[in-house]
Amino acid sequence: MINRFDFNMILEANIEKSLADLFENMVFIEQPKGLYDPLRYMIDLGGKRVRPRLCLTVYALYKDAYDEGVLSAAAALEIFHSFTLIHDDMMDKAEIRRGKPTVYKKWDENTAILSGDVMSIDSYQRLSKTPAAILPQVLSLFSTTAAQVCEGQQHDMEFESVPQVSMEDYIKMIGLKTAVLIACSAKMGALHAGVPSEQADVYYQFAYDLGLAFQIADDWLDTYGDTQTFGKKVGGDILNDKKTWLLTYALQQADEKQKQALQAAMALPINSDEQKAEKIASVRAIYDELKVGQEALREIERYHKQAIARLDALSLNALQKEMLVRYASRLIGRNK
Repeated sequence: MINRFDFNMILEANIEKSLADLFENMVFIEQPKGLYDPLRYMIDLGGKRVRPRLCLTVYALYKDAYDEGVLSAAAALEIFHSFTLIHDDMMDKAEIRRGKPTVYKKWDENTAILSGDVMSIDSYQRLSKTPAAILPQVLSLFSTTAAQVCEGQQHDMEFESVPQVSMEDYIKMIGLKTAVLIACSAKMGALHAGVPSEQADVYYQFAYDLGLAFQIADDWLDTYGDTQTFGKKVGGDILNDKKTWLLTYALQQADEKQKQALQAAMALPINSDEQKAEKIASVRAIYDELKVGQEALREIERYHKQAIARLDALSLNALQKEMLVRYASRLIGRNK
């Protein structure tokens, strides 16, 4: 089927340039500096810009130039994500983000709370530039997503205090905490491009599956990645007793002896750097015995293939589909 948007596409090089320009020229209120400097700091830390890039990529499939509305939406998605990172780092007691001190370590906890709050508000201010015709849809999507992200974080924290969770509960949690914002980003780009609602929903499901793969990849990297390329200390999830895909799968597959050993390893003290290293090594040794790392990589690939298969429901030409496939592959094969 010929797509009516076939000849209106923004090339990938222009997507990258638009992203770079958007964040290099981003302006926040100057005063008080103690409130707004952490916002500038978080944006300057960079990162993969996963969410705004997906928003602009979907939009690029149907248009030949970006307008202020979709650029502001892309910025809002990254700013909201950065707000969640400021607060998550504090809750997780994470000291490094993208190779630099986290906001609460560079400033203090009160600053991290307040600057995170104003970052959330800033994202809504940028969304207000959405064209009136789609503003109700965009605000509803974004507000629902924002609440879901908070719900996912609450589940994540509650999971820390229970000995074991089911894989079903884990997938539900990462769906809320991670996948819905990535899915929102894809649908946001589709809505701004004027894509019919049923097709916009396909983009949402495509990106939701990618988001699940992305989070499981993040879990894998936290245990098997390298600090220099990962951008934060490896083993943080183990030290914080996070119910990752790896731990959930390990407890599900372990026999009674292995389960007891794993639970004993997770209960090791972490009062010194030596004790932290011992706990990480002990847990990882059991993961290796159960081949958890390999199974995680298989699950990442399964969700990736499921996401790509969803694109068959869209009337895309070869170039349009290739852009999405390339985005998906880069997302899952990331280094940080």
